[in-house]
Amino acid sequence: MFIAMNRFRVNPERVEEFEKLWLERETHLQGLPGFVEFHMLRGPSEEDHVLYSSHTLWRSRADFEAWTHSEAFRAAHANAGQSRREGLYLGPPKFEGFEVIQTISDTNQD
Repeated sequence: MFIAMNRFRVNPERVEEFEKLWLERETHLQGLPGFVEFHMLRGPSEEDHVLYSSHTLWRSRADFEAWTHSEAFRAAHANAGQSRREGLYLGPPKFEGFEVIQTISDTNQD
């Protein structure tokens, strides 16, 4: 498994706009080879920003990298830079990629 994350520092005055943008956007992820699931996470608030992180789970790093070179990737990110120029983000997103080395699941859940 491979986890791809992007951290976003969002202007506190524009949190509602940021969340609406993400909740209404077309992700182009469903049905892609190796895609497992996506989460948008809201983190702590600081004086100058609210931290968010997109968290995408892939079957492998190769599946993630194939997506980054795909038409679906280009379509999903077509307007990504426009919001940054308008002051929605404090700086560019920070990418972090992780190879999963251990998974523990609760198999007793209903």
